[in-house]
Amino acid sequence: MSGTVDPPLLPLPDRVAGLLSELECPPRLAAHLRAVHDVAHQLVDWTEKCHPALFFDREAVLFGAATHDIGKTVHVSELSGPGAAHEEAGRTLLLGCSVSPELARFAATHASWTESRVGLEDLLVSLADKIWKNKRVPDLEDLVVARLAEATGRAVWEEFIALDEVLTRIGDEADGRLAFQASFPIDD
Repeated sequence: MSGTVDPPLLPLPDRVAGLLSELECPPRLAAHLRAVHDVAHQLVDWTEKCHPALFFDREAVLFGAATHDIGKTVHVSELSGPGAAHEEAGRTLLLGCSVSPELARFAATHASWTESRVGLEDLLVSLADKIWKNKRVPDLEDLVVARLAEATGRAVWEEFIALDEVLTRIGDEADGRLAFQASFPIDD
């Protein structure tokens, strides 16, 4: 969850590392959360740099990325197979650990970006959860582009080009992140 790794990934926040330890998080899940958290850092840094007047909750995005799959501590089979049971279970776990509903929501919203209630923060968490492994999801990216264009007044095509450039750069580093995650066992 912390320490120097290859590829270089930012450590998880202490609060998240404590939660994962308390929940006896599987090593592969911790590695996945660290990789997605690192990518979320890159996305929020880019968003702040390229959209300085845009208001969004940076810390919420980072917490959400670091905990989005925490429900897989309960539904471990979803670490290596499909399933959505971890989403609501993760939100419930976080609420039970005294995490605010505003932060716990990411565990439930990271796979449901098409719902009208999701904000830019939710979309950035969802995007980080895809692009960490270089998975491009046009519908999700279009929603992010639309939110950015709406907030900035810039043309949609300009926002698309800018987002595409950063996602391509981040995606090009996916092999290292995938290898990092795969180097950890699913369970102890």
